[in-house]
Amino acid sequence: MRILILGARGMLGQALALEFSHTGHEVIGWDRADLDITDRELVLEKINALSPRVIINAAAYNNIDKAETEDGKLAFQINAEAVWRLAEASARVGALFAHYSTDYVFHGDKVEGYSEADAPDPQSVYAKSKFEGEHRILSLRGENEVSDEAIPKQKHEIASLPMVARNDGEILKYYLIRTSRLFGTAGIGDGAKKGFVDVMLKLGREKKELDLVDEEVSSPTYVVDLARATRELIESGAPAGIYHRTNAGACTWYEWAKKIFELSKLNVKLNPVLADKFPRPAPRPKFSKLLNTKLPFLRSWEEALAEYLVTL
Repeated sequence: MRILILGARGMLGQALALEFSHTGHEVIGWDRADLDITDRELVLEKINALSPRVIINAAAYNNIDKAETEDGKLAFQINAEAVWRLAEASARVGALFAHYSTDYVFHGDKVEGYSEADAPDPQSVYAKSKFEGEHRILSLRGENEVSDEAIPKQKHEIASLPMVARNDGEILKYYLIRTSRLFGTAGIGDGAKKGFVDVMLKLGREKKELDLVDEEVSSPTYVVDLARATRELIESGAPAGIYHRTNAGACTWYEWAKKIFELSKLNVKLNPVLADKFPRPAPRPKFSKLLNTKLPFLRSWEEALAEYLVTL
């Protein structure tokens, strides 16, 4: 099966390329230099020429604080408008479209976490841009392909893009996958940055004491596990809709760092602090654990972390 992966040089994109190529699929990886996903005509032209069976969008704008202060327009261009174009192109060639969203689309006030059917209530510019991307995908859905639970009502208005004018019979087949706190081998594309685990390891070798935020509960997710879960979802033929895919369990930033240093045998004194010790422009959800109600749980984040650390 021909699989097109966008954002192929990023952390998740690289893991996806390995997962699908190692399981016998034909993988084409495109990054920014290969396709400007904000250019509608170019997107339609190149995807039509390639005619893939599956399109996986692992490209995103994810500088949360910069989106809040100066890059809001760019965040919406990449996380919403470009997603809409890719979804349109997928529908036109009859490809299944898999796209990733985030736990940040939720307000973050539910201690028990959020299911696929809970109503998004994004608080930051970044979160709103990701939710708008979700909204655009759902605008192209096939009415008979998804249940009502896959179309959560928003709690407040977000500026909507125009509806796509589609040809008769053009129906989008999609998987909208929400995930959180990705970690794994750093991407090699322009602007790629190290994840939290790698940053902590670097700091742990340089410092004897660190202050870490003991708030903002969410689930770390190993990109290797997420890539495998994506492939299994696509190959399963499961109904179109929203799926939550993270490693099992949840933690604060402090708890995550504590486990990283414990497994790495680094002797670092960690001080749990409140989030307001590190003021940031964009608000973060206090509790954004993603509850998976549709598929079996992935392994625990602690087990996945231990495996990743062995690879370093």
